[in-house]
Amino acid sequence: MRAVLIVNPNATSTTPAGRDLLAHALESRVTLTVEHTNHRGHAIEIARDAARDGVDVLIVHGGDGTVNEVVNGLLGDCGTRPDAALAPAVAVVPGGSANVFARALGISPDPIEATNQLVDLLGGYRMGRPWRRIGLMDCGERWGVFTAGMGVDGDVVAAVEAQRAKGRKVTASRYIRVAVREFLTTARRAPTLTLHLPGADPVAGVHFAFVSNSSPWTYANSRPVWTNPETTFDTGLGVFATTSMNIWSNLRLVRQMVSRKPRLEAKHLIRDDNVSSVTVTSTTPAACQIDGDYIGTRETMTFTSVPEALCVVAPTNKSD
Repeated sequence: MRAVLIVNPNATSTTPAGRDLLAHALESRVTLTVEHTNHRGHAIEIARDAARDGVDVLIVHGGDGTVNEVVNGLLGDCGTRPDAALAPAVAVVPGGSANVFARALGISPDPIEATNQLVDLLGGYRMGRPWRRIGLMDCGERWGVFTAGMGVDGDVVAAVEAQRAKGRKVTASRYIRVAVREFLTTARRAPTLTLHLPGADPVAGVHFAFVSNSSPWTYANSRPVWTNPETTFDTGLGVFATTSMNIWSNLRLVRQMVSRKPRLEAKHLIRDDNVSSVTVTSTTPAACQIDGDYIGTRETMTFTSVPEALCVVAPTNKSD
């Protein structure tokens, strides 16, 4: 079995010692090539070349942004329906700050534990256990693996990326501080978004919209933050949007989102856990993010569920 280990050396929780341990452990299971990224978009190039070379597995050691690049390099342009059986599988050993995608797959956020999981899973494949297949989001201009958003969500990601560019470390507390600041700023603006769901009338007056391909939506350190608890890699997309920026109403909603048994209900909340597609339009360009990466401003975005688009090296469910 041939594998390429794609390492983002600048990811939050990657270390030289951890990378060496991972490579050493994998060499007992696969014929391994190690590639380090050195610029934004580099993982796309590495994944594209590896797929053309007929590699069996692409192993990502980095954060959610690196995972997204690898998937986009592997699958190419959106608008087609990829045959997961013909493409390399993707494995993840977390190395970022949140590692939402890996956690949603049932992979430990601890790199050493995740390495042991991966070695066991590779051994299981050699004994005849097939790779797991998951659905993805076709976001029109690129693939999304677990989340996307328009409105304040995109503003938060843009602000955090600006702080990262200044050399500041990205932490959960920094995300929370930025999110509070952006929320308060957005609360003073008129809503610009309209939500278009299949078989329903458009909903105008929307302040922000999150689209999910799995759950939870993100993590605040070890605590999951929920928007669409029933959304998984095996269902349609989850939609979470609000028509009010009232501080007290949204504080109550946030408490529900971080509850151990989330029950998300509010008069100003629009939510669905299983839609085939959703379009969000805006009267003015709105900030957008895909998998935690800011992609700029857009006036319209369409997100489509694509079942079984990607093979992953992961437990068949979180209890495995």
